[in-house]
Amino acid sequence: MTKILLIEDNEDLAFGLRTALENENFTVLIAADGATGLAQGRRTDVDLIVLDLMLPGMDGYRLLRALRADGVDTPVLVLTAKGEEANKVQAFSIGADDYVTKPFGVLELIARVKALLRRAGPRGGERLPAVERFGEIEVNPASRTVYRGGHLVNLAPREFDLLLALLRRGGAVASRTDLLREVWEYQTDVASRTVDIHIAELRRKLEPDDEAPRHILTVWKVGYRLER
Repeated sequence: MTKILLIEDNEDLAFGLRTALENENFTVLIAADGATGLAQGRRTDVDLIVLDLMLPGMDGYRLLRALRADGVDTPVLVLTAKGEEANKVQAFSIGADDYVTKPFGVLELIARVKALLRRAGPRGGERLPAVERFGEIEVNPASRTVYRGGHLVNLAPREFDLLLALLRRGGAVASRTDLLREVWEYQTDVASRTVDIHIAELRRKLEPDDEAPRHILTVWKVGYRLER
């Protein structure tokens, strides 16, 4: 059964979300503070993490940064009252995969959870090449792993999906609208700026010089393309 870790210090909200998620046949673990959430987030059997940013002891930003630094690539859905763009940019830049602002509808949250799990899981029936290469990068779609110069690169699930979307075009341009449709499934509150933020993270992790990218290129006023 799919296991979700909910890191939330508001007892009433945590109880309500656990009930709603369990009604969808998910197993739900709850952590009420940052230190406990970090320890449980390192578990290999957790399929998704729902993370509040305002936590006692260790805030969600520090917790998420620590998880990604440890190589934990579990999808993370950030849940917070902080709705400003700067907060979203910061969360995405350190490895968040999605973002829901309080107050929110439970049905919306469940839909986001299911979408993240679909993207992070294996794509049944999808034909994938053994290995894709460009520059010093090797991408294995089946195992969802990326190596740069022989060293494993930790990509968040959304970053990996974005990279695959570019690779599959064989050098053709992908518009921001195309990428929003394929990677974010046209979520109504996801702006094209979100694509730019994730592209910047891919460049930082994969390009020799992210200020002068050689592979993940911008096509002015259109979108992006990948140059092998």
